[in-house]
Amino acid sequence: MIHWISFSAEVNQQTSESLIAALAALANQGATEVNLLLSTPGGNVMNGMNIYNIARALPFKLITWNVGNVDSIGNVIFLAGTERYAAPLSTFMFHGVGFDFQGSIRWEEKLLREHLDSIDANHRRIGLIIQTYTQLNEGDVVDLFKEAQTKDATWAERVGVIHAIREPEIPAGAPVHSLVFQR
Repeated sequence: MIHWISFSAEVNQQTSESLIAALAALANQGATEVNLLLSTPGGNVMNGMNIYNIARALPFKLITWNVGNVDSIGNVIFLAGTERYAAPLSTFMFHGVGFDFQGSIRWEEKLLREHLDSIDANHRRIGLIIQTYTQLNEGDVVDLFKEAQTKDATWAERVGVIHAIREPEIPAGAPVHSLVFQR
């Protein structure tokens, strides 16, 4: 059976666990195809990588749809789809990884090196996913991370982020699951 899931949220622990639980439930129900309607400002790299790896491992065909904005780590989740589409007015935004510091922190060399090593590792693994599933090479990805620009669906189709620009069409009676989160 073909299912549709709508995910329009920041990527964090709560939202990622909810999406993974919904995908796992559909796998347990024997879904053969899941269409993920995605719009996200991005969020936590660890949670996004978790969604990506689990989504790729599940025993159904995953089709991802950009239905608004797919930004930051959301691009990695989007690239988990074996087929990828974008609505005509949707956008993609890529940028480098960073850290938010809260409270009083003592800036020592060790702490700075740890964070820089983590940023470098995240750039490498996110970059490798982008290179694997698109026509972008390492230099292109480095430039994307530095630019921090928003790209349109036409650009995404040209570089292989998506297979085509298409509006999603949910058949009448198709199961649609919407994940809703407190804001």
